[in-house]
Amino acid sequence: MELEIKVPSVGESVQEAILAQWIRQDGEVVKKDEPIFVIETDKITLEVNAEADGVLKILVQEGETVAIGAVVGAISTEGAAAQVAPAPKPEVETQAPEPSPETPSVPEPAPETPEIGGVSWDVKDFSPSVRRLVAQTDVDISKVTGTGPGGRVTKGDVLLYRESLSTAPPPPAAPTASPAPAAPSAPEEETVRKAMTPIRKRIAARLLEAKQNTAMLTTFNDIDMSRAMDIRTRYKEAFKKKHDVSLGFMSFFVKACVQALSEFPEINAFIEGDEVVYHNYHHVGIAVGSPKGLVVPVIRHADRLSFAGVEKAIVDYVAKIRENRLELADLEGATFTITNGGVFGSLLSTPILNTPQSGILGMHRIEKRPVVVADEIVIRPMMYVALSYDHRIVDGREAVTFLKRIKECVENPERLLMEV
Repeated sequence: MELEIKVPSVGESVQEAILAQWIRQDGEVVKKDEPIFVIETDKITLEVNAEADGVLKILVQEGETVAIGAVVGAISTEGAAAQVAPAPKPEVETQAPEPSPETPSVPEPAPETPEIGGVSWDVKDFSPSVRRLVAQTDVDISKVTGTGPGGRVTKGDVLLYRESLSTAPPPPAAPTASPAPAAPSAPEEETVRKAMTPIRKRIAARLLEAKQNTAMLTTFNDIDMSRAMDIRTRYKEAFKKKHDVSLGFMSFFVKACVQALSEFPEINAFIEGDEVVYHNYHHVGIAVGSPKGLVVPVIRHADRLSFAGVEKAIVDYVAKIRENRLELADLEGATFTITNGGVFGSLLSTPILNTPQSGILGMHRIEKRPVVVADEIVIRPMMYVALSYDHRIVDGREAVTFLKRIKECVENPERLLMEV
């Protein structure tokens, strides 16, 4: 009996996907609920598991575009038990002859298992295309950084590693007795072409759409993080012990944004045609960088969550992204977005709107700077913040006041608790 393997549906708006990688190879025995291949859409990357034990039969190769519901392989359940079952032990065990003193036996070395990113991988964990490329180029797979699901090495990772080797300076040659001067050779100019992934295409299209179809403007401010850092330092251990999650700065900004959005509903609204759609709820998107590109999972009803609830939601999404379990529903429905370039060291930037939203807040790194407080120059941990907004619906006065409201809430966190 053969069980068809079909491309699963990941959302009504997604009609096709790219078969990015076969985790198991043709003819290999697979087990139920074991990941066997990876698909990429314009929004997410998803591992697909086997629905039964059996022998895998591959019908569609890696890199091909397939429709949702298309058959890409099959699992033969007949004879699988025989292949999986261990061979029976002989009834009579024969004792191997002892080696003579003249020819001592030397144990054969066990095959090496490459360790990548702190994880040991078996040869069968790599796709056929990766194994072929490694065999052809003699690349040390243990030195390649994997960006696939679960840290697996993809074909693109091997190509990028080869490219880095070709651009690295050669080791100095050993001196000879009579060195002959060699004519300097021109460096070889090499280029590598790689097709854009569906996610990268989608990101590019959305950013271009935001630039072309909105009247985007950005206003800036800076925030003294002293009080927030003090509260975080004083209560982080008790917070961690009670809620089993660390207290970060993102929860301060999410709560501050929710309070400011309730006062300025235009920044929480969309333009649809000739109408303005106001939202009486606050779904806050949190931009998270991943090896495949930027994704924005949504914290739904952030106004109903506590600090711990916000932090737990963020931790859950980060785990989903790392384990490739992010679903399309996790990315839809945000009414406002927060992006934190500070985790990468950014001092100041201008975030681009995540259409059809009307506002996005950019956080940046915390840096000690001299500021004037009560007519005295003091050193304070400061953060630049930026609010990009759609000027068609949000006026400058509202945008500047909105950002000042966030500044007030983060600099005086007790206001978030008192809701004043």
